[in-house]
Amino acid sequence: MNILYGVPGEGLGHATRSKVVIRYLLDQGHNVCVVSSSRAYQMLAANFPGRVHEIRGFHLAYKHLAVSKSRTAALTLRSAPKSLRVNFAKYRELLCDFQPDLVISDFESFSYFFAKWKRLPLISIDNMQIINRTQLDITVPASERTNLALARQVVRAKLPRSQRYFITTFFQLPITRENTTLVPPIIRPEILAAQSTVGNHVLVYQSATTQKDLVPLLQSLPGQEFRVYGFNKEEGHGNVQLRAFSEQGFIDDLARARAVITNGGFSLISEAVYLHKPICAIPIPAQFEQFLNAAQVEKLGYGRHFAALTADNVKAFLYDLGGFEEALADYQQHGNDLLFNELDKALEVISEVVL
Repeated sequence: MNILYGVPGEGLGHATRSKVVIRYLLDQGHNVCVVSSSRAYQMLAANFPGRVHEIRGFHLAYKHLAVSKSRTAALTLRSAPKSLRVNFAKYRELLCDFQPDLVISDFESFSYFFAKWKRLPLISIDNMQIINRTQLDITVPASERTNLALARQVVRAKLPRSQRYFITTFFQLPITRENTTLVPPIIRPEILAAQSTVGNHVLVYQSATTQKDLVPLLQSLPGQEFRVYGFNKEEGHGNVQLRAFSEQGFIDDLARARAVITNGGFSLISEAVYLHKPICAIPIPAQFEQFLNAAQVEKLGYGRHFAALTADNVKAFLYDLGGFEEALADYQQHGNDLLFNELDKALEVISEVVL
């Protein structure tokens, strides 16, 4: 089948996961054309030369470590006219060079509108739809209810009336909408191949590098070794080692870590769960999806969920590692087999209709 695959450019988590599915589809003999933007476009274009088209994407604006709704709206409005011109040109380019039979979107809008315009079957593969298509089983505090309402509005507006929804998740929830299937997180081959061992260090991933007190905070725990990613520096500060970005270095440090401290991002939490690493999750404020992931980490006994990163919180997390390891030992996932099997079935059904 000819498949148009849409990947958002905000962050690299979507691109990293989509790369796995795109590679699988190509290996199965499908012809795949990819649209993406920003850093995700660059990464995917390097992996799939000649198959990736650049579009104008949507970007988040941050203020004091939280997502700023007003700044994000202003940024979107400023860039909208140029984005529309670029994307309309891309529509015409795709019509000349590629005639899709099917569209797959990882929470990406260009591919969705293309599918609706051309009346093509559409499959959604992402983790965000869990907010809209399942019944949550956590207590949502008053401080998060506005964020939940906003998240639901955004998710409902993304990819409505798709033929199938595959939701990647490390936790199970009751499904409330039809044509929806929960599947385990997409794990990249490098993580599947990694040998998980329990070392002496704690891996710290800090995506919001404006938290300037992180190093002294970790230095106040001299009995622990920390390897910190996110500042893109190679520096030693006693028991704290700052690491420059290296994909293989990060994977090695993750596989050998005794625990992980991170935000509420789905990708790293999923990989840590797969490798049975206890997780201390501090979600970025005003991002309900990160709050949900962190809350589920604590609910499942895989680690702790804190609103802020403090020395006392890190101590409390590290004190209970044994219990978290015991809970994680029960987590089982056979690579990406379940998603691939379900995707093959969906493609077979759709191919009988469109081909």
